[in-house]
Amino acid sequence: MPGPVESRKRIKPQALKQGDKVGIVAPASYFNREDFEAGCAALRQLGYDLVYSDSIFDRDLYFAGTAERRACELEEMFGRKDVKAIICARGGYGANYLLPLLDLRKLVAKPKIIVGYSDITSLLTYFYDVAGLVSFHGPMVAKDFAREDGIDAGSWQVLLGKVCEFDFGVEDGVKSLLKGSADGTLYGGCLSMLVASLGTPYEIHTDGTILFIEDVATKPYQIDRMLMHLKLAGKFAGVRGIIFGEMLDCNQPGSQGFTLEEVIMRVVGDLGIPVAYGVRSGHVSRRNISLPLGVNVALDVSESRVMCGMLEQATTN
Repeated sequence: MPGPVESRKRIKPQALKQGDKVGIVAPASYFNREDFEAGCAALRQLGYDLVYSDSIFDRDLYFAGTAERRACELEEMFGRKDVKAIICARGGYGANYLLPLLDLRKLVAKPKIIVGYSDITSLLTYFYDVAGLVSFHGPMVAKDFAREDGIDAGSWQVLLGKVCEFDFGVEDGVKSLLKGSADGTLYGGCLSMLVASLGTPYEIHTDGTILFIEDVATKPYQIDRMLMHLKLAGKFAGVRGIIFGEMLDCNQPGSQGFTLEEVIMRVVGDLGIPVAYGVRSGHVSRRNISLPLGVNVALDVSESRVMCGMLEQATTN
């Protein structure tokens, strides 16, 4: 397998336009068909022409068909000249099965926007670490597009070529845990998947990054354990700033005499880097924010606001 992207040129996909053909893939778990249809209807309302294979509805245990089917589907979508972007149907579990099956040379030969989160983190970090492909941590078809108020329309513009200044305050549910400023490459995703990469050929490369971390329905001690795992593995050593997600339902059942923010700061509070909490991307309660992974950003965490400004486009025109 090729080495990490530090020595490689980043690859940016072409910007998405209204009327473009968008491919839908299911690289991990199977999904609810009704939700899928609702999500497809929402995407069509936004002006996109959708394409997906009939095999996307296959089921193998809890997967959306066999690993071979899912890998073939993804490679075919990257290979199609008429498909301008790829959006995942859902996450769940199973994208890790695809990693040894994918031919990255085929994928990066025809780079495309790819959007997803949760289990899809395994693919997004792999694509960037090995090939330098910029991707998007954002809404999925049978999840966010299927819900009213499930998409953050402003941040979706980054897929269309806009350079965004993400500006969050208390009104957005975002908190400053440790003040400071830093520049770096935006990178990361679901905490469970980041930790699951350790000790494998697909281990994450975090040096020089503004690390985005999120998860869902995970108890505070489990968050603590995974953050400590990253810390002990040296994965925070080169990180320049950390942004936590909404961390939806990450609490202890019953009474809890501490906050998740306190748990987080026990692990990362001594790193001397800016730390923000509460950015709604990935597993969220509403309006899923699309974050461009693999682009340079400037993070500024102050007492009352958190600003994360893109220093470049995530796509080419």
